[in-house]
Amino acid sequence: MKRFHIILPLLSLLAFSCRKNIDQAPQSNLSTATFYSNLAEMKAALAGCYNGLQAPLINEWRLTELRSDNTKQGVTGSTSIDNQDMNELDMFAISSTHPNVLSYWLSTYANVRNANVLLQKLGVVYDAAAGTTAFRDMTLPVSAADRKQVAGEALFIRAYHYFNLVRLYGGVFIVHEPVSPNQALVMTRASVAETYKFIEADLRAAIASMNGLTYTQQTATDLLKADVGRATTWAAKGLLAKVYLTQGKKAEAIALLLDVKNNSGYSLQSSYANVFSTVTEVNSEILFTIRYKAGGLGLGAPFANYFAPLNSGSNVVLGDGKGWNYPTADIDTTTNGDPRKPVLMGFYAAGNRLYVKKYLSTVAIVNDAENDWPVLRYADILLMLAEAQGYSPESIQLINQVRQRAGAPLLDPTVINTVALFEKALSNERRIEFAFENQRWFDLVRFNTTLTTITAEQTMKDHFAREYFAHYRLFPAPTPTLTQLQDNVTHDHLLLPIPQREIDTNTGLAITQNPGY
Repeated sequence: MKRFHIILPLLSLLAFSCRKNIDQAPQSNLSTATFYSNLAEMKAALAGCYNGLQAPLINEWRLTELRSDNTKQGVTGSTSIDNQDMNELDMFAISSTHPNVLSYWLSTYANVRNANVLLQKLGVVYDAAAGTTAFRDMTLPVSAADRKQVAGEALFIRAYHYFNLVRLYGGVFIVHEPVSPNQALVMTRASVAETYKFIEADLRAAIASMNGLTYTQQTATDLLKADVGRATTWAAKGLLAKVYLTQGKKAEAIALLLDVKNNSGYSLQSSYANVFSTVTEVNSEILFTIRYKAGGLGLGAPFANYFAPLNSGSNVVLGDGKGWNYPTADIDTTTNGDPRKPVLMGFYAAGNRLYVKKYLSTVAIVNDAENDWPVLRYADILLMLAEAQGYSPESIQLINQVRQRAGAPLLDPTVINTVALFEKALSNERRIEFAFENQRWFDLVRFNTTLTTITAEQTMKDHFAREYFAHYRLFPAPTPTLTQLQDNVTHDHLLLPIPQREIDTNTGLAITQNPGY
């Protein structure tokens, strides 16, 4: 394990606040030894960590939505490298040398290093034996409150990255401080349990370090509004609840979810469309989002162009679309009659194509949209609480809160009267509510632990059966058979492989590969 120690940047060169004001400081003579000398520089480094959240998203949808029953690779006859790579992900035919598997890994660890450098300067240390993240005594040119707030936000970012890594790759390399290439040569993979222990420690420390202002308090004054969109105690509690739920620690998750629900001040928006509007960004439903800023600053989102229909010219978005992340026929059918569908998907009649519409806004420059990418929403808090509580009238009511906001018909508790019907309703509600937000794949894998009647493996086998004759059967030779596609869906293949480059370039220690690769 050494590559990411060599190629990762010191910190992002463009730093932006969550209010989307751009600060470009001179970069000459900066180093980790001299830069962190005051609060302004520490906040600039923190802004670099926020900026570093964007790079993994370039590939994250390929490793999540595309491997779920929500989307598929849409151009069956394409010979382009990008489409061939997406075919492999879509059909669970992934090798350990897959470029997207490596790119996501590298970009994520790049931002982990950004956070680690800042946390080291703030005196934050992780004790692996105790499973705690704490502050060591040291003199810094900042107040104790500012020190903890900046550190708490950086800890949240690091924990978020590791949560994605462990869910995608299993046990990974726990790098909690900057290390040299020689040190990297003797690092090995941690277990899944050790990785979760690390994530939990970071989030507990983040919760204790950041201010606990409610959403209403955060938006009360212009001074506080400048920080809206940054990680908060409530975001850390919500993320830790999902970490617990993913491990089947339902009681721990419920306690945190009830706290967020009852005390955070966050709430559902009046309409589903309003959640994603570029006019009402970082609204009362957004506990955490990855921010983008249009305007030719290098900080705009590319997803409007990525997901718009191929060969649509500028009829959907300026500069044409790539036609990636193509919605499945099943998500199309599932959302029929649901008021959320016009926000989720569009239909390009000239190309007879569905496309993801959720991140579409008017752009003046290709790959430079304003749309943020939600990570944690208040609707997620409600539906996770229903999932953790299990089948009960109270859980059905939580689902109905989300459906009522969407304008969808409410579930009838006299009809949803078994565990199986409840779990199907919950799964469908999460699927529609969070469609194309990179949640579906993680949900399916988590359901293997939290639900009794739904599994990721069977869901994906059923997906291939539904889509085979209208889609996968049309791929050129060697055309996969339905049996081959379904056989690709194994428990081992719920995880991605560790990038082969990490294994091959480590000459000091043998790195184990995930089973099945």
